[in-house]
Amino acid sequence: MAAAPTASTSGGDQEPPPPLTDTEIVNLAHQSNLHDYLFSASSHATLLSYLHTRSRSPTPSIAVSEYTLSLLSLISLSPHHPSLSSLLSSLLSAYTRLFLSFQIPHDPNSLKTINLFATLLKYVPVKDLEFIVESIVMDLSKLLGSEDTQILDILPGCFSCLCAEKGKECANLILDRIFESEWSKVVLVKMVFLARELAGFLDKVRARELLEKVFKGMKNVDLQDLPLLSYQLLVLASKGFNKREVIEGIMRFFGSELGSKASSTVRQVEGTVLLHVNFALKQDPSLGQEVIGLVKLDSKALNHFAVAVLLSVARVRRFSESSMGILRTAVLAAYSDYKFSRDCLWLPDGLKKEYLQIVQMVEKSILRAVNESNYGREHIVPSIVQFSFALLESLEGGNQGDLCNFGGLLGVEELSVQILKNLFEIHDMARNEIIEQCKLRVLSLKPDKAYQLLFCLVQSYPYPVLEHVSRLKELLDYFTFMHGNVASYLVAALASLFKFNCDLRDYTILVVRKAMFKREDAVRLAATNAIISVLLAEKQSTRDGLFSLQDSSSQASCSQQAEIPCSYSSGGLFQELSGLLHRCLYLQAKVRRAMYHGLLKLVLVDPASGGAVLDFLLPHFLHFFKEDDDVQLQISGCVKSEGGKVVIEEPLDCLLSCVCWILLLQPHDKTNNPDSLWACFGFSLSQDNEVGRNLSGEAFSKAFLHIWKFLKKGNLEGTIEVVLNTIAIELEKATDLKRVDLEKEILEFVNFHESLEKYSCVKQSSVVKSQNVRANALDMPSFIKDGLTEEQIPFLATSSLCQLMKTALSLYNSECSRSSAASQNHSQLPSRDTLKCFKIIHFVLNSSLLHIRSYPTGRKEEPLKTLIYGEIKLMGPPLLKLICLLNSGLNFATDQKKEMKGKKAVEDRKEHLHLALLCLKELVTISLKNSCSTGLLEDLLSASTLKYDLDEEYEEMSRIGDQQIRIKVIFIVKILRPLFAELLAQSSFHEIEILCEMLMMVCEKLPSKWRNSNGSWGIHVCKSNGIRNSRVARSVAALAISLSSPPDDLIVAQYMAKELLEVIGLERNTQVEMSESYPIINQSTSTAISSCILKFIEAFITDMHWAMKKLKTFSLVWQKSIHLSQNGEDVPGFAVEDNLYLRAEAVVKMSRLRIAPKGCKQLIPSPTFQRLVEITCKQLTVPLYKFVAELQRGQQENPNTKVIINKIKRENKFIPDLIFQIEDYEKYLIRLSKITGTMEKMLQIAMTANDRAGRSHDSEDTESERVSSPQMNSPKAAEESDGENGHGVSNGKRIKRDNNRVVRDSDDET
Repeated sequence: MAAAPTASTSGGDQEPPPPLTDTEIVNLAHQSNLHDYLFSASSHATLLSYLHTRSRSPTPSIAVSEYTLSLLSLISLSPHHPSLSSLLSSLLSAYTRLFLSFQIPHDPNSLKTINLFATLLKYVPVKDLEFIVESIVMDLSKLLGSEDTQILDILPGCFSCLCAEKGKECANLILDRIFESEWSKVVLVKMVFLARELAGFLDKVRARELLEKVFKGMKNVDLQDLPLLSYQLLVLASKGFNKREVIEGIMRFFGSELGSKASSTVRQVEGTVLLHVNFALKQDPSLGQEVIGLVKLDSKALNHFAVAVLLSVARVRRFSESSMGILRTAVLAAYSDYKFSRDCLWLPDGLKKEYLQIVQMVEKSILRAVNESNYGREHIVPSIVQFSFALLESLEGGNQGDLCNFGGLLGVEELSVQILKNLFEIHDMARNEIIEQCKLRVLSLKPDKAYQLLFCLVQSYPYPVLEHVSRLKELLDYFTFMHGNVASYLVAALASLFKFNCDLRDYTILVVRKAMFKREDAVRLAATNAIISVLLAEKQSTRDGLFSLQDSSSQASCSQQAEIPCSYSSGGLFQELSGLLHRCLYLQAKVRRAMYHGLLKLVLVDPASGGAVLDFLLPHFLHFFKEDDDVQLQISGCVKSEGGKVVIEEPLDCLLSCVCWILLLQPHDKTNNPDSLWACFGFSLSQDNEVGRNLSGEAFSKAFLHIWKFLKKGNLEGTIEVVLNTIAIELEKATDLKRVDLEKEILEFVNFHESLEKYSCVKQSSVVKSQNVRANALDMPSFIKDGLTEEQIPFLATSSLCQLMKTALSLYNSECSRSSAASQNHSQLPSRDTLKCFKIIHFVLNSSLLHIRSYPTGRKEEPLKTLIYGEIKLMGPPLLKLICLLNSGLNFATDQKKEMKGKKAVEDRKEHLHLALLCLKELVTISLKNSCSTGLLEDLLSASTLKYDLDEEYEEMSRIGDQQIRIKVIFIVKILRPLFAELLAQSSFHEIEILCEMLMMVCEKLPSKWRNSNGSWGIHVCKSNGIRNSRVARSVAALAISLSSPPDDLIVAQYMAKELLEVIGLERNTQVEMSESYPIINQSTSTAISSCILKFIEAFITDMHWAMKKLKTFSLVWQKSIHLSQNGEDVPGFAVEDNLYLRAEAVVKMSRLRIAPKGCKQLIPSPTFQRLVEITCKQLTVPLYKFVAELQRGQQENPNTKVIINKIKRENKFIPDLIFQIEDYEKYLIRLSKITGTMEKMLQIAMTANDRAGRSHDSEDTESERVSSPQMNSPKAAEESDGENGHGVSNGKRIKRDNNRVVRDSDDET
């Protein structure tokens, strides 16, 4: 207990107590004894002077702390005494001045003193406290050291006292001054530590300001202080202190501000903070909801740290599914939004660029999170594996794959594979799980992505994969139970490992050997493909050499057992596996076909193996070729009858094609012997050139010489194509005299080919109209009729088709010259040579079309595709020349239609032109898929002979800086438009449709300016041509609308719809035959153009739904203030909103988005929105009610009661829903007007429309009520007219009658 004062303080004549020294005061404090001197007001100056004296001592820290603590302990004995309270105030003020002026050291002694001061603050007068806090705030910027901030510990107590005496307003003013002052990094850290104690004095706005200042200044905080600072922020959030802002600030800071400093220390700091976040989420699950909600709402929040946080959250069981789902959804949404914005014409370029940047950011963030997963965050590795495979599985619907490699993006599939590849390289512990997941998915029903991933892992990291060879063998054990293609691809994926691991190769061969003796055809086919893959791997390793990997990360580690290189017998692996290949020769035709193609691939990889392959094939070939017989080819041995059907047993055409290509690929000595019929193969039968020639090659050479002669008699369609391919190759380097003979050979073989086709068609009773021939390219070679697969490749190479096309051009030019001379001599019938020319054109165009269409199905890395397809763009120039000749031939042939044969010639030319345009369209499609290549278009421009007009637009085109755009624009003006005009003059409507499709494809790659130019051209065509073909009219109208830049496209569609209404007419007596403004709209084309406009409107509505969804997200982000405005970024929703306002006048659903949820700030509707509401009420609501009334009147006047009832049943769902949508829109307008005090005028217009509608309904007669009322009041209609919370309205008058109730009920929704 405190001792009583030693002297009385009363009595005026008593002498004052003697002064005490500072040492005596310290001794009194030890004795806990109050002295009368302390109660004297005159002693305060002396007592404070001791403080200043001690501050100048050699050891000021101990001296000042000892004295101050002693004095404070004495004061604490009787703090309520006025004199001691005054002394406490003076002492605190003096000590604060000494501390802030740095006259005393800032150390643990000073901290102990300040903490004692903090316990006595409630005894300090409020006025003095306010002055002390003011002095601290003024010198806040001087606090630069961590111990300098000790004085701030008294702030919470000061605020508590100030609020108790003066209210929160006083504390708010001081807090505002604190937030306005400059903070050093140590002050920032200290304020975060004090925030928990200051939370009671901070409202939401000031709490947000505090966090904004903290996160803005965190970039200046020392790295070692960031984990502790983040932990304190998370503790604050767990106590309910602005959870959303804290979580977003941490994720944004470490993802953006600190994320740019990619050093090892920064990664370690991020890893520590990530562990803190994970721990905080386990303690407070609501923080996990904030993390998930933030990423779900704002795609921009998905930086690399946010990805790591979500993956870390996924390790918490209760958040595992939701965090994985939201991360996967965010990635897919980023791709889909970019895809939509890329294709959407009315979005500004800036917004499209922003969506592209978002996708790029998402890709970089995810890959960075994976690459940095070994810096103190290994706990997220299982989540990464799970997420990557979930992302791969999302492609099973096939909706995201088209973004792969577009615009520099990885795409969903490549991103998933890259994640797993990086993880496989970085983390040893993840490899086992990745291989296991690949195994399980390969054995599943959808194995496509899994074996592709396995292939990538094998190619990139063969040695790490070999560590799991036991699992690969387990996978091979299921070879015979897999789908055929999957089994084949599996072996092809593992083939690269065979050169490093003999055991795996031998095990694969053992599995394949067993599979070869299975009864299932698919298993045998897969085994054949597997054998080829093993052989190709052996040849590849021999060519490239062992251990020639370029990626150092794939090399064997020092701890890994070295593999023994595989050794082969003297004959190679081909000799060892020849027994299995020989068995393939006795299996089904598709197995043999696969083997022939595989052997050709083998020779392409290693041409030196051609001799061994020919030796292997010769005995089998001799089963079907008898040199001494009259019929050298045993065609009957290639087919058999099975169940009343003819089945191909030996694909002789594939065998001949294989052998032919192998002979061409063999190294040989060149010969100048003109008498050698097979000089095109590079070998001769003369003895001079037989040095080094193997006997099998000689035998095959003789056999082909006999086959050529034998086929002239007409046999076997596919074999003819093989020979034609060979002749075309020889024709390319033949002399003039030799060329004439070869052209005759070509004509004969084409004629035989056509005869075989006719015979097949008659035998199969297949009668096809000529228009279907043009549309479907009926004349298909045999390998196409069963469907093009990877095992079936064209017999004609691209170079051969080009040569045949040039031959057709030469012959056609000659025949045109003869026809011109004959027409002058009045000879109108086509000659026999003309008919032959038509046959070769027909054959070449059919083969070319099928060849081009099969091009995308081939795999680019296969050497066989390079051999067959080569540079497919080389077909463009001769094809365009042929189109020009055929088109000019149509103009010349119009005078010959009177004769039957003349009509047949014209029809043939049209059919050929149609096929040629289809080929050109397919070529252009292939070219446009490669966004960086315009080689085909340049070649077409150089080969074009079409006439075009030079105008100002052409001069402007020639000045376009971007070559890709310039070539496309000039291609349209120089080729497509002139060709369109010529075909339109000839009424070649089927061909015009193809041109319109090409125009649309090319224009889709152009910027808006040049798209709009072509749209104007399309509008001109619509206004200047009375086209009566419905399909062409629809195509041209689609060009005019779709190529017009927004909002002109809607204006064009509106004008067309208005003219269409005049042509159709509400009644028959008001119909017109043709529109004056748009002659293309007439009675013949009205239905087609209506469907075109409706299709455009459907696409427009889809765009609107997407934009509304984005606007809703932007509104929530803005209203909830998700973004801390530290970067000064504009909210992109404003750009979407402005463009949406320009795009649509029907803003029914937008009124709801303008209403802020409870607890969020309400934004005043913009003037643009208010104008659109007025337009909606005037131009949409009133006409809709009139429409409903007119519809009911028409039903009443219709005498057919059954028709009325059936129509009402069909419309029962739509009319009540239409009324409800209008009234639901007005309900939110009422709420918005009530909240903001605006738009009273628009509401009055809407209510007037409802009154008129109500009077219109009341005026309906009894019959109308009898028919329509039961339907409107049915339970089904009532159910559909309910609002989202059951407060819907049923008719136009009810909303007016129950306005107040609707508003009151609607308020409850928020």
